[in-house]
Amino acid sequence: MVKKLLIATRNSGKIREFSRMLSQLSTDLVFDVVGLDDLGIDIEVEETGSTFEENAVLKARQYADASGEVTLADDSGLVVDALNGAPGVLSARYGGDGLDDEERVNLLLKNMNEVPGWQRTARFVAVIALVGPGVPGGLVTSEGVIEGAIMHEPIGHDGFGYDPVFWIPRCTKTTAQMSASEKDAISHRGIALRRMSSTFKVLFSS
Repeated sequence: MVKKLLIATRNSGKIREFSRMLSQLSTDLVFDVVGLDDLGIDIEVEETGSTFEENAVLKARQYADASGEVTLADDSGLVVDALNGAPGVLSARYGGDGLDDEERVNLLLKNMNEVPGWQRTARFVAVIALVGPGVPGGLVTSEGVIEGAIMHEPIGHDGFGYDPVFWIPRCTKTTAQMSASEKDAISHRGIALRRMSSTFKVLFSS
């Protein structure tokens, strides 16, 4: 029976992104990637941690307990220097739970309306936690960070979340202007995932 890897999210964009990046880690890895909805898991884990790592570990442990599967959870977000680190761990809930991605981006731009270009530095941060049967020590975590800046208006139509306003100077484009392969090569989640590649080989090598 092929092992399952549960990606602890209902965000279809994030599941696709992780599936794509995981397939690039090694041709020897054999597992099926599933999401919470695929396994009928309807519990919601509250992200009560004060850091990305705390929230990633909270989600990984509780969803692994609920599913019995090896579970990968991430907590990631946008850290803006001019906003004292906001949205930070509240990136997905910035402005309240009722807003969609576009509305959160617009709120971010409104809150940075008076911030000049040279002060608009920011970074995407991701922490990944892996929990479940066979995971070394019961828990493995890794972090990825990518530096950039916040644009004055959205550019690009790919990606999700804050991608349309996150500018990467060395690439001279936003993450919403990148192809999937371009983004995977430099993204915060891609970095964190590659740092965990040896653990995946232990768990899922054919």
